[in-house]
Amino acid sequence: MEKWDVDFAVIGSGPAGQKGAIQAAKLGKKVVIIEQDFVPGGACLNSGTIPSKSLREAIVDLTRYNERSFYGQSCIRDITINDLNYRLNTVLEGEREILYRQFKKNHISFLQGKARFESPNELAVIDENLRIKAFVKAKKILIAAGSTPRNPLHIPFDEEVILDSTRLLHMDKVPKTMLVLGGGIVGTEYASYFAALGTRVTILDKKERLLPLLDKEIGCHFQVGLREIGLAFSPRKIPSQITRRGNKGLVKCEDGSQFEADVVLYALGREANVSGLHLENAHLKLTDRGYIEVNEKFQTSDPHIFAAGDVIGYPALASTSMEQGRLAARHAFGHKASKFPKHFPVGIYTIPEISICGKGEEELQKEGISYEVGRAYYYEIARSHISGASQLGLFKILFHKKTLAILGIHIVGRSATEVIHIGQVAMSLGAPVDYFIGQVFNYPTFAEGYRIAALNGLNKLTHS
Repeated sequence: MEKWDVDFAVIGSGPAGQKGAIQAAKLGKKVVIIEQDFVPGGACLNSGTIPSKSLREAIVDLTRYNERSFYGQSCIRDITINDLNYRLNTVLEGEREILYRQFKKNHISFLQGKARFESPNELAVIDENLRIKAFVKAKKILIAAGSTPRNPLHIPFDEEVILDSTRLLHMDKVPKTMLVLGGGIVGTEYASYFAALGTRVTILDKKERLLPLLDKEIGCHFQVGLREIGLAFSPRKIPSQITRRGNKGLVKCEDGSQFEADVVLYALGREANVSGLHLENAHLKLTDRGYIEVNEKFQTSDPHIFAAGDVIGYPALASTSMEQGRLAARHAFGHKASKFPKHFPVGIYTIPEISICGKGEEELQKEGISYEVGRAYYYEIARSHISGASQLGLFKILFHKKTLAILGIHIVGRSATEVIHIGQVAMSLGAPVDYFIGQVFNYPTFAEGYRIAALNGLNKLTHS
């Protein structure tokens, strides 16, 4: 049995664990990452963010999705699951190779097995046969175990018809019909991908609209975009029974309606990977929602144990998890660290994609803030016409009527997740909305939307 004595033990090799481990190594600490899977990267690399976004790009490219506005249906060809998997596996292999190289370069040890607390300073590492293979004693510990799909026990998951987002990646063919249960980010992303492939997709959700976290106008704009690719949405539907009948999935809802499809994707949330960690041995408790509670330094109730990423809950993004892990490592060893950023973007990689930074109209109205709206529609942007992007797209800037402070930026349309960062930087530096008017943007670009939207909003103030 191996015995390890390290400065920093990291549980999980996803975004938070990677960046936390690398930061600690850069500070000259002896670091070990404990990962239950046989390859590094966590759910982000192996079953979540990277696979889903790689799948999206493969579908957009192989179906020549962005050329349809020029050539119509004539440019569409049948895509097989092998076409998609080849691209997907190529990306995953490349990303894993980079991780291994980073770990080696920074002298970070990788220990495969499932970690559990034996005491606040000691971890046992369990192999696949449930035997203890190693004990790790650490001065500081970072819990970055990630999350998994929330799968109730009564759902009859299999590997062919009734799937979660992890099982979906192992399908052996493109289905003709699909039901997606859940109108959140994961469900809506996958639904739009398969709709673009030609699958007849229907999303069922108990809410009135998809992605309720969005500004209402942006959400409505987005749903129109989904209808363009043939995706159907049935609101106010609560599944009461999910079964498999032959090669079909059958979903019965509380209102008596029934739906049938080749594949049923269950995408109703994720939960923190904390079961089996034996947190009680470290005297750590969970919140009511099953997350580990931390302070602004990502420190748990035990001052030498830290947590970051999905295990601490919102916002549970790969991007925010990376920064949380890095900051946690700096705090752990007493090094100066900035506060977690106030302004950060949320990217939703649907077709069309969406990105937001800051507050929406409904939130500003509740807070009683006096604001104005500037809009730029994609049909006003030359780059949209040149690149074959859908004419349905929108830049929306919310700003204070008196101070002109930027309060929120919302973009739906092609390259939304890229150009959002211009607005994010402006907000972080405290630039007023007229900052965009005084700048020259490359022409033609999607980024011009900022200037058009700013002019639109300020013109409203002038005329009022």
